[in-house]
Amino acid sequence: MTTIQMITGLAGFFVQGQPVNVPDSFKDTFNFLQGNGVYEEGTMHFLKQMKNTIWTHYDAFVADAQALSAIFMLIFFAIKSYEMMSGDKKLEIMPLLRPFGLVMVILWWSTFTRVVAFPTDVIANKTEAVFDGSQRAVNDLRLQRAKLMVEVSDQLLTVQAQTETAKKEADTWYENAWESVQSSVKEGFSEVWNPIVEMRNRLQVGLQLLATSLLETIALWFLRICVYVIFIIQIIFSTILIILGPFSVAISILPAFRDSFGTWVARFISVNLYSGIAYLVMYVASLFQQYAMEAEITRYQELVGTSGASMEKLSVFAGNGVLSFGIVIGTFIIGALTMLTVPSISTWIVSTSGITSAASSMGRGASNMSRMMTRMITKA
Repeated sequence: MTTIQMITGLAGFFVQGQPVNVPDSFKDTFNFLQGNGVYEEGTMHFLKQMKNTIWTHYDAFVADAQALSAIFMLIFFAIKSYEMMSGDKKLEIMPLLRPFGLVMVILWWSTFTRVVAFPTDVIANKTEAVFDGSQRAVNDLRLQRAKLMVEVSDQLLTVQAQTETAKKEADTWYENAWESVQSSVKEGFSEVWNPIVEMRNRLQVGLQLLATSLLETIALWFLRICVYVIFIIQIIFSTILIILGPFSVAISILPAFRDSFGTWVARFISVNLYSGIAYLVMYVASLFQQYAMEAEITRYQELVGTSGASMEKLSVFAGNGVLSFGIVIGTFIIGALTMLTVPSISTWIVSTSGITSAASSMGRGASNMSRMMTRMITKA
């Protein structure tokens, strides 16, 4: 059994609830307002096309690199000739062929980069296929959860209207009958009336809906931004490596810089691994999201009830301040923070010093962003 199959088997442990019927009109409205998925398909497609488009400019400095490689080859052969003439080195054929091989790499630069990127593209395609399968289930659960949240808010609004009506009727009775009752009756009425007013105040759902929507939107966009940042960073890094890579190949002809070509290959492979690792991290995060959404769907179904709303549970739930259990919001934030570890994970597989320093800088920025998000959610 492969690792992917083992991870996929975890989905069997999720809480299973009754499916919720979601009308097409609700789906269209929700997708229009919140996007057609946790990660919008349009943006992900744009990032793919953007990468393919930018990679077509691989030959921007190939001609300059070829000119430099010719100069460096003359310098290299002059150094080798002097060493042999002075008797420091003997004639060796293979080291003399190395510059010609590097020049051939520059001449066939597009083919070379595609060959180097091919293994990482295979990894990315496989992990993306696994992620797409889980994401369809998450998006379906996301719609069911949103539909149940609307039903819960509708029931809270209904109960609020009933308590408002009860208040007006009690006010009318209170004004007409207050003067004719005894003091002990007044005290008894206060004991009945005060809980009605208290319940009415607790069931004010307008601000709760706003707070819930704000928290979930912030968490969702925090997740999306972290995902988009990783893919954009990959596009920027890989584009720089492809466009300026011929200079690394050319300068590696000189003995003092012979390691620059190997360093470039390691960095290029590490950056191209971002996609495969990112999809794998997103897949694992989607498992948490699937569990959280199914758990909340089960709880919302308990609130709605098949035989009518439970007044006691609705009152307690409304007293939380938001119309959310917070599990889904937590998984969004955890998934976002986990996505920021993709560069570090890539350097574990292919060690590169330059990418590590860049990832460290991004990690510090992510830490500052997470603290800011925590403060915002705490204030909300």
